[in-house]
Amino acid sequence: MKIKSKKEIVIKSLKDLPTMVVSTGSIEINKTGGWRSVYPIIDYDKCNSCMICWKYCTDICIEIKDDRPVIDLEYCKGCGICAEECPRKAIELVPEGK
Repeated sequence: MKIKSKKEIVIKSLKDLPTMVVSTGSIEINKTGGWRSVYPIIDYDKCNSCMICWKYCTDICIEIKDDRPVIDLEYCKGCGICAEECPRKAIELVPEGK
């Protein structure tokens, strides 16, 4: 099995992000942040605002403010997909209560 070489994804602005279908239906009324046991924290010294975390967030709880990702903890379930997908490892999962 031949493995293809990895290609670096470079997103220079929000306009470079792919078009995505987003339905916020009941998500906006049901704050699900109380379900989690860990929560993500973004280290902005490491973050290059590539927005990959925003793209992969299944709960649509990452907003873009001033060209930076910001996590809305009222809706974040702590799944960790953002931390796993972050190419710079700028997102850390912290246990609730710390």
